[in-house]
Amino acid sequence: MRLLVLGGTVFLSREVAAEAVARGHEVVCACRGESGSVPDGAELVRWDRGAGQPVPVDEIGADVDAVVDVARLPSWVRAGVAAYPQAHWVLVSTINVYAETDVVSDRLVEAAHTDEGPEQYGAMKVGCEEAVTAGAASSTLVRPGLIVGPGDPSGRFTYWPERLAEGGEVLAGGDPADVVQVIDVRDLAAWIVTLAERRTPGTFDGVGPAQPVGDLLASIGSADLTWVPSAFLVEHDVEPWSGEKALPLWLPRPEYDGMLARDVRPSLDAGLVVRPLADTARDVLDWLRIEPDAPRTGLTREHERSVLEAWTIAGG
Repeated sequence: MRLLVLGGTVFLSREVAAEAVARGHEVVCACRGESGSVPDGAELVRWDRGAGQPVPVDEIGADVDAVVDVARLPSWVRAGVAAYPQAHWVLVSTINVYAETDVVSDRLVEAAHTDEGPEQYGAMKVGCEEAVTAGAASSTLVRPGLIVGPGDPSGRFTYWPERLAEGGEVLAGGDPADVVQVIDVRDLAAWIVTLAERRTPGTFDGVGPAQPVGDLLASIGSADLTWVPSAFLVEHDVEPWSGEKALPLWLPRPEYDGMLARDVRPSLDAGLVVRPLADTARDVLDWLRIEPDAPRTGLTREHERSVLEAWTIAGG
């Protein structure tokens, strides 16, 4: 298979390219080439589509069997599909396309077909999906949730293996029974290559099995977890999900009960294989030892201690 990866230097797209090379496929990565290197064995074609450059079909070649694209801008996806309509497209979309977060629902937000900014992320991804399904000969739409593992540029999951390894009293948010989902980037990448190989049609959630957050954290490491209710966290300037004041993986409930509870069975039936989360956590810690300046997100240890002390004073 001749696989075109639109990207190929960062996190998921790089893992896709690396996995495809390892399987013996011919891989071309079309991107600026400024965010990192493409995997050994992959060909780099420099292309800055953000600058409005046309798809470099002459350099890539017209004979492409499958395309993997992680773009969020509809105009980018439309241009790519127009250049390679005969290929099987695997578009990496997002669970943010779903209109409801409090319940599990397949209703989508209204599509945006213009490149309108980050606040329209889910809507623009629906626009990307529609561009692919309307223009490509065949396609797979993959809607991931939180992608984790070595190389994660968001640093969200990274917070937890590092914090739990430090030990001591650890702040945890909400209820340990709150359901969450994560997926290892390597498992998602391997599955994306399989979908491209098989030209699997359809739409799938790119998520791992849903599980209580208490079980998830216990699988990462042993620690003295103190569970603090969401309302108390908000009162003490703790933000959900991501950011410098955030407690990663924590989301207010019931507003987000459905966001991280998608049914993974159709994806497993379509070839997704997931590794134990303990393995992911171990590999993240190994990566942090090699790359001590790797991105992290989350509240500081001082902020965490102040919240825990306030919770103790409040009789928690």
